[in-house]
Amino acid sequence: MSDNILTNRHDFLMLFEVTNGNPNGDPDAGNMPRLDPNSNRGLVSDVCLKRKVRNFVEQFPHGRADSDANGFNILIKQGAVIETEQKKGIEAAKAQQKDKDKQAEAAMKWLCREFYDVRTFGGVLSTGDDVMKGSAWGQVRGPVQFTFGQSFHPITPLEITITRCAVTKEADKAKERTMGNKHIVPYALYAAKGYVSPAFAERTGFTQADLDLLFKAILQMFEHDRSAARGEMVVRGLYDFEHVGTQHENNAEQNKREARLGCAHAHKLFEGIKVDLTNEAKAKGFPESFADYHVTCGWTKDNLPKGVRLHNRHDA
Repeated sequence: MSDNILTNRHDFLMLFEVTNGNPNGDPDAGNMPRLDPNSNRGLVSDVCLKRKVRNFVEQFPHGRADSDANGFNILIKQGAVIETEQKKGIEAAKAQQKDKDKQAEAAMKWLCREFYDVRTFGGVLSTGDDVMKGSAWGQVRGPVQFTFGQSFHPITPLEITITRCAVTKEADKAKERTMGNKHIVPYALYAAKGYVSPAFAERTGFTQADLDLLFKAILQMFEHDRSAARGEMVVRGLYDFEHVGTQHENNAEQNKREARLGCAHAHKLFEGIKVDLTNEAKAKGFPESFADYHVTCGWTKDNLPKGVRLHNRHDA
């Protein structure tokens, strides 16, 4: 397993927008954009965001330093059979560890080392009938967790009827065209929050290089995921709060403990990022583009809680 395991807690806020697209269809609602029925604010599931990170890492794999270093394969991907990959980990564990009581732990560590998404997001590995079944090592809690994305204001999903000049079935050959529909959100700005725990990073072998790759994937996740259904999606902000400790650099051990635990509550850090409509948009009643928003960061070096650093990962 790679060295340089992540030691500092991170809390981050993502801002992203959609224009004339469906950011995350709900299969239980005819693939309509997900919606909070109480507020009519749009939703994007954490699973949807994780899938885009997985897709980016799979499309742009990192090289592996050596056979013992962390790999960048993806376990949860299109067409994969999870138990097939798990069996490879179990066989590798059995070859390395003859003590049956320790084989499940060895298999878990093998899977974390080989698969970036298991090491990052965790997963349920206790399927099958072998050593992982019923084992506590079969439930891996990842160091990185996302919330749902939620729009700042109510959205108005539209159902658009479309036509096609070809037909699908021979029986419909006499028809000139076929009709269908698609759902779009004209415009919405969403926010999602993320949390990175060093305590869980130690268990899965999640490194600083893995975190750097995560932020790169978040910033690029829509650039290589274009489709007509999703319209135009853009990451508008990525605010990363890193906890580094409040003590003088000579007190390294205490700083290390504080950086691992955290130096401020995440929700208070997020509250320093203000998002509001412009006066023109308020008069209009709804936003039509990112230009209708004011996004301001209230944190400066002087008022940021002690022991916390703010990294603006997005382009200014």
